[in-house]
Amino acid sequence: MTSTSSHGRTHPAPTAPADASTRSTPAPAPPPPPRRGRLLALPEVRWAALAALTFLSAFPLDLMGAPAWTWGPLYAVCYAAGGWEPGLAGLRALRERTLDVDLLMVVAAVGAAAIGQFLDGGLLIVIFAVSGALEALATRRTEDSVRGLLDLAPSTAVRLTADGREETVEAAALRVGETVLVRPGERLPADGTVLDGASEVDQATITGEPLPVDRTAGDEVFAGTLNGTGALRIRVGKDASESALARIVAMVEEAGRTKAPTQVFIEKVEQRYSAVVVLVTLALFALPLLLGADFTATLLRAMTFMIVASPCAVVLATMPPLLSAIATAGRHGVLVKSAVAMEALGAVTRVAMDKTGTLTEGAPRVAGVRPLGGADERRVLALAAAAELPSEHPLARAVIAAARERGLRVSGAREFSSVPGRGVRAVVEGRVIQVGSAAALLSAGAPGSTDGLAEELVREARAGAEEVAAAGHTAVAVLVDARPVAVLALTDRLRPGAPGAMARLHRLTGTDVTLLTGDHARAAARTAEECGITDVRAGLLPQDKVAAVRAWQDGGEKVLVVGDGVNDAPALAAAHSGVAMGRVGSDLALETADAVVVRDETGAVPTVVALSRRARRLVVQNLVIASVCIGALVTWDLAGHLPLPLGVLGHEGSTVLVGLNGLRLLRTTAWRRAEAA
Repeated sequence: MTSTSSHGRTHPAPTAPADASTRSTPAPAPPPPPRRGRLLALPEVRWAALAALTFLSAFPLDLMGAPAWTWGPLYAVCYAAGGWEPGLAGLRALRERTLDVDLLMVVAAVGAAAIGQFLDGGLLIVIFAVSGALEALATRRTEDSVRGLLDLAPSTAVRLTADGREETVEAAALRVGETVLVRPGERLPADGTVLDGASEVDQATITGEPLPVDRTAGDEVFAGTLNGTGALRIRVGKDASESALARIVAMVEEAGRTKAPTQVFIEKVEQRYSAVVVLVTLALFALPLLLGADFTATLLRAMTFMIVASPCAVVLATMPPLLSAIATAGRHGVLVKSAVAMEALGAVTRVAMDKTGTLTEGAPRVAGVRPLGGADERRVLALAAAAELPSEHPLARAVIAAARERGLRVSGAREFSSVPGRGVRAVVEGRVIQVGSAAALLSAGAPGSTDGLAEELVREARAGAEEVAAAGHTAVAVLVDARPVAVLALTDRLRPGAPGAMARLHRLTGTDVTLLTGDHARAAARTAEECGITDVRAGLLPQDKVAAVRAWQDGGEKVLVVGDGVNDAPALAAAHSGVAMGRVGSDLALETADAVVVRDETGAVPTVVALSRRARRLVVQNLVIASVCIGALVTWDLAGHLPLPLGVLGHEGSTVLVGLNGLRLLRTTAWRRAEAA
């Protein structure tokens, strides 16, 4: 049995008043669907837990030679709890004229019990029950996370009628061409175009941009994104089923249903192997009986074959190295969700990285202060922080944090106001402070900028803002009494160790790392330059990232995608392997990815890839050992007479040997060796 695993920010803002006579009362939002991800809520997990518990209870009693009545019922419960579901599935497959390894394992377990080898059969049952439980849990959690993504889109919307009245309707009922009103702090109900109004919109869930973007008439907006401090009238451009958010959900579900080529190959091998073993077992039982052989001796020989031909050693040849690698990675902050996921990580030949929240920390910071006209840098930053103190905008928090990091005293502000697309205005220590968009505050017709602005300062400020923007930063102007005194450069902080991690990934895969981001080209180019990345693709929507991943994979590449946001989830699902950043990662990205870097250490990504490659080498070694042992035992049983005790000893001996070989990756030096790879 194989199993595969298949940012929004809130900005509290006052609601714009509206005439009660023209606005209907919004209907209460329906309660969200119950989350079913609790471990024991799944029947597969409960049956697997019961099988494992009874097996672990029976094993020591059997080993110590206790009476059969003490451990026999426990083994019986183990067989029943863990074997009924794969047995039923195998019978259904048999009814469809196909054989799978589920039925073979159940038959082998029952056959082992029939000749007194209860331990062998119980071990097979437990392995398969636990594998099925993990598969069911991964499927259920992914379904929950997809439902959580759908919750981002509001269930209702305020539609504007032709005569200007407002009516609350279901968001799913909106049609192309209709007009909706989105108030401050609300999520947008549909994809469309802004007709009227100005606001900043947090689009991180769709594009991955770290900062809210200004949206005015004519700009495109997306369902599920978060409106800022201004009201917007939006013309619906797409039905709910065609929105960017709905497409993300559809792409994740489609990728989850698609089987990897390796999985298809394994299933074909399982069917053929099962058919061969069953046919040989029946022949070993039936043919000697027809020739007059003793019934008990014939049954014993057939069951011996079933035991020595069972793939216990093959299963353990694969699992211990991968599970040991998973445990070692987990101790160092990387959670790999399954053995299949760990194996896939070692096969990647190309790496695609997201930018915001992956290579960078996903939060703006002040990268520099450019004083103008001899202004004092510390004084300017303190005034700007005081003016921004009442604001909830991410840029405001970055300015305040920069002032506090420098130990500056931040005064109180009076008469605070915020204008979407421009910035904030406040009175600090008796002076009027403006902090906001350099393009808006330094424009020729900007209100408050024409009262005695020195042309030289304006030119200097504009030149500084252009240099900041050219470097891939966000330019923020600071005005005191309508005179520009500084330009702040805000940027997204690069994660420590990111350049070294990119170099290691390049050496591991032999190909250049690619940056796939929804951010604008200048910011992407700056981050790529700092990390040593030469292949940069900016301004991408989720479907664009998926298209790039699929194009590579159609060309024979095995792609590893590293991301953190909802907008990365489709690419994570479509890729050969996916890794998500755990601290800042969205729920959907964390559930879709094959591995999660809990501490957001970029350097852990190449290390876990190298660890996976070591595990894959041990798997190959173990498969050779297991194949040789099984082949030798099967040949002995077919060509001669293999005594049952010797067959069990050889079978279990090979199982223990490959298990111990695979456990080498549990040593504390395994992670350090992977780091040095």
